[in-house]
Amino acid sequence: MYVISVALVDKVELRQNLLQQRKSMPVSEWQQKSDRITEHLLSSSLFTQAKTILAYFSFRQEPDLSPLFADTSYSWGFPRCVGKSLHWHQVTQYDSVTTGAYGITEPHAENPKVNPEEVDLILVPTVACDYQGYRLGYGGGYYDRLLSSPIWQDKPTIGIVFDFAYVPQLPIEPWDMQLTNICTEMGIRII
Repeated sequence: MYVISVALVDKVELRQNLLQQRKSMPVSEWQQKSDRITEHLLSSSLFTQAKTILAYFSFRQEPDLSPLFADTSYSWGFPRCVGKSLHWHQVTQYDSVTTGAYGITEPHAENPKVNPEEVDLILVPTVACDYQGYRLGYGGGYYDRLLSSPIWQDKPTIGIVFDFAYVPQLPIEPWDMQLTNICTEMGIRII
């Protein structure tokens, strides 16, 4: 594994390098690191005290949080890409899902919508995060638009990322939104 000097690359090149590094991770290592992230979440009071949690289905070898979703003591919401926005729908272990925009697994449009006022925590997928809580996503701006909306901006967030992609500083733009916590296989860090 190699270390990327963030100061020397732009977001596009950095995203490509980190995605390639994540893709080249052996499946056993990916699963082991994902399991450690899940364990850290389960030991976090921010997580255990939540009732309604927004999450994601793993895509492109993002950390896999699916073992958490079987816990019916939580109400789970997952995103659907609709235009330039994320729409959040409830999913239980009995609901089926579909493949939506960009090949991402998402809930059916008929699933009940999540009431934003009830959301206690948002688990945010990332390509990379920095020590200040800024994230690098896939470049569509979906989460930045979501987190800048008044109804969502005060919700606690945990960026989910593998430790190799938790870097000192990312190149940021004025519209980039900070996360409040980061979780890697090494633990949870409060920003």
